[in-house]
Amino acid sequence: MSKVTLLVLCAGSSSRFGLNCKKQWLRIENEPLWLFVTKRIASYYDFDKIVITSSPDELSYMKNFSDDYSFVKGGETRQESMSNALETIDSEYVMVTDVARCCVPKDIILDIILNKDKASCIVPVLNVADTVIFQNETINRDEVKLIQTPQLSNTKVLKKALETSEFFTDDSSAIKSIGESVFYVNGNLQGNKLTFQDDLKTIGCLKPPSKNFFTGFGIDIHSFEKNKQMVLGGVKIDCEFGFKAHSDGDVLIHSVIDALLGACGAGDIGEFFPDTDNAYKNIDSKILLEKIVNFVYSVGYEIVNVDFTILAQIPKINPYKMEIKKSMAQLLNIDLQFVNVKATTAEKLGFVGRSEGVTVHSVATLKYFDWKN
Repeated sequence: MSKVTLLVLCAGSSSRFGLNCKKQWLRIENEPLWLFVTKRIASYYDFDKIVITSSPDELSYMKNFSDDYSFVKGGETRQESMSNALETIDSEYVMVTDVARCCVPKDIILDIILNKDKASCIVPVLNVADTVIFQNETINRDEVKLIQTPQLSNTKVLKKALETSEFFTDDSSAIKSIGESVFYVNGNLQGNKLTFQDDLKTIGCLKPPSKNFFTGFGIDIHSFEKNKQMVLGGVKIDCEFGFKAHSDGDVLIHSVIDALLGACGAGDIGEFFPDTDNAYKNIDSKILLEKIVNFVYSVGYEIVNVDFTILAQIPKINPYKMEIKKSMAQLLNIDLQFVNVKATTAEKLGFVGRSEGVTVHSVATLKYFDWKN
């Protein structure tokens, strides 16, 4: 049996999808769409290897979901992502599919592989049932075909075809451009792409996301530094010192970031914004939180609520509680009622009690984005 690698392309920005959640991160029960699609196709055939491309910002997070696959950083375009992935593939054949092809049936996969020796690229196609107009002229619809994926290619030929700056929308177009052969098999409407929001209404194999809730805990501690502006929750505090830190030291925001990351299983703040990187030197922590909130939404979650406790002997927090609450609600893109601020002293115990610094404990609750509603 000739060896075949499955390559699943998941690095796109989903710009046409029109939602904060990228389509590859829509949850099918508890699985992100990219994992659902990969498992589905992998169950149809004994692939030699499975490679998945990812957006650079999501690569580490994707690896949390499975160690059965190889993950590769994608590029700005589909073609760049394919080229990056092909560098890791040495099997005779590679089957390339887009994560947006959610429900490709088993018989299509097997038919493509069965015909692998008939050309350099095997492609499923659909016939066109409606009248076709091209440049205001009616053309013979029997001569028009709709190209689908997955497509199976000779790996060496595909690599050669992509050694160009010319842009191709699919593998077969690239392979044709260097004079290699293409063979067509019958496609299936179940293999139509998920491109726009309305497509979710017509794709039948997808179950709705689970109703689970996810809780994360965050804690951060910073000591005081004289002659620095103190900032808590994005709010400037009237105080003669701020926080010693690589960034602006907003201990509250840092704690909430860790709670959010904990709830979606994405590690901690240091993995996203290492204090060894000068790009984050004295950075406004609101910028860091905005990046994390965008990440949380893009990988398929919604923020339900946050609750945090500020432990500070000094300064007095109560005069700023409502301002902090409003600031955090805006930064988290949730209603004011879903942000809770608590403040307490340390009863003069420990470093907080000795007025040497502040610590903040945070809890965040998330749920899956409900794409069914």
